[in-house]
Amino acid sequence: MSIALILAAYFSGLTAKVLGLPPLVGYLLAGFGLHFAGYTLTDDIQRLADLGITLMLFTIGLKINVRDLIQKEVWGSAISHMSLWIALCFVINAVMAWAGLLVFELSVEQTALLIFALSFSSTVCVIKVLEDSGEIRSRQSVIAVGVLIIQDIIAVAFLVVATGKVPSFWALLLLGLPLLTRFVDKLLNKTGHGELLPLSGLMLALGAYALFELVNVKGDLGALLVGMLVATSSKSGELYKSLISFKDLFLVSFFLSIGLSALPDFSMFILASLLLLLLPLKFILFYAVFCVMSLRARTAFLSALLLSNFSEFGLIVAALSIREGLLAQEWLIILAITTAQSFVITSLIYKKAHLFYAKLSGRLQGFQRANANTSMCSQVAQGADVMLVGLGRVGLGAYHALVKAGGNVVWGVEIDESRVAGHINNGITNVIHGDADDIEFWESQDLDRVKLVMLAIPNVEEMINIIEQLKLRDYKGKISAVAQHDDERLLLLSHGVDVVFNYYSEVGAGFAEETSHLLQEA
Repeated sequence: MSIALILAAYFSGLTAKVLGLPPLVGYLLAGFGLHFAGYTLTDDIQRLADLGITLMLFTIGLKINVRDLIQKEVWGSAISHMSLWIALCFVINAVMAWAGLLVFELSVEQTALLIFALSFSSTVCVIKVLEDSGEIRSRQSVIAVGVLIIQDIIAVAFLVVATGKVPSFWALLLLGLPLLTRFVDKLLNKTGHGELLPLSGLMLALGAYALFELVNVKGDLGALLVGMLVATSSKSGELYKSLISFKDLFLVSFFLSIGLSALPDFSMFILASLLLLLLPLKFILFYAVFCVMSLRARTAFLSALLLSNFSEFGLIVAALSIREGLLAQEWLIILAITTAQSFVITSLIYKKAHLFYAKLSGRLQGFQRANANTSMCSQVAQGADVMLVGLGRVGLGAYHALVKAGGNVVWGVEIDESRVAGHINNGITNVIHGDADDIEFWESQDLDRVKLVMLAIPNVEEMINIIEQLKLRDYKGKISAVAQHDDERLLLLSHGVDVVFNYYSEVGAGFAEETSHLLQEA
């Protein structure tokens, strides 16, 4: 990759970050700027972009519980939304044609291809937004990612029909992959914690891609499915963390590749912008379908926001259609611009999604069905003096220390339901399943009694969201938090946190305190 591309990506991403925008906005703009300067998409950049998508799908798989995918809220919503989208878009197209408002003339077949291409949501954009906001384990993440996987399965079926690439007879052997789960788990446990761990992740992700492609099945689907199999391993969490930086770095190439693929003229840019007017329809349909599927208003709202964008798969559909002579070359450029713009809109809006919901909750809850699952916001920390959010290694250590000290009633709050069950099985009874980003969760708690809320979660943006929810509930107690870096500590303090513990710089003091008695014994 040229040093010019690296410099453009870095400074564009940095500028976006300084302006309070997600870095991916900068990468997208850098791609178009580079194309304007004479750079074009090369095979090397495309390979890095493809590698980023493969690693992203593999890491998604590491976080997925297969049981989540078989819920009717997931597959029912995905299929219902796509069906309604296609039907309504055809109606809108027919009405505009009758009224003479169409700005382009397309055949029925061409219109169907465009509508189908725009029905998909972007896996890359959604996962990036979820990771940046620290919500990869949230309920809205489960729903949105589940819908994306169902869409990916539909995409695979389309590619089989469109390209005539039928899976070979040997693809049936892929059904035996679950038999290798125990072997892979043992292999990962032997790998240790050094450079062999991310290397093993690359081996599994790229190996799965190559294996599935070998039997004429979409390789990215293979990376996702193998990731889901590896998710049962005790090393899956550590493996996920070891691959995150690699995945994010390679995805920069993906965002650059969108702008480098083509440069629009003014008319193409206007047409691409007009297609963005369909995004509100996409949101409304997703929200309506999710409510019908008995999701809570908040979960439906956040999931719909996440999915209200257009997918990179639309570019694949356009490329195939152009190759078959069904669409003009300009449509690839138009869809690339529309997709990039939708990424920007999603990433900007979702930064304030929780505040939007807090202000609109009264109206949105009017669409919530009576049988909606509200268990996550109805569990109450009875008599809590201290509420500790996040029961990972840091949070669990703090919980045990507070309980041992005595004098206060301590309750843990954990978003991961399986982790809650594990803590209860291990004898920790004062733990509830809840989403601390959720204003309705805090409305169900007796915050007048709570003296201290402790935030033991790794993502600063998520902690800031929680602090905002507490302010909206007029919480008067103290707040403490953990941070990994000093700039994060200062940011949390500026948002009203009373004490921030930097566990990299202060762990030494704790270590000395815990072992000082050995000097007295000696």
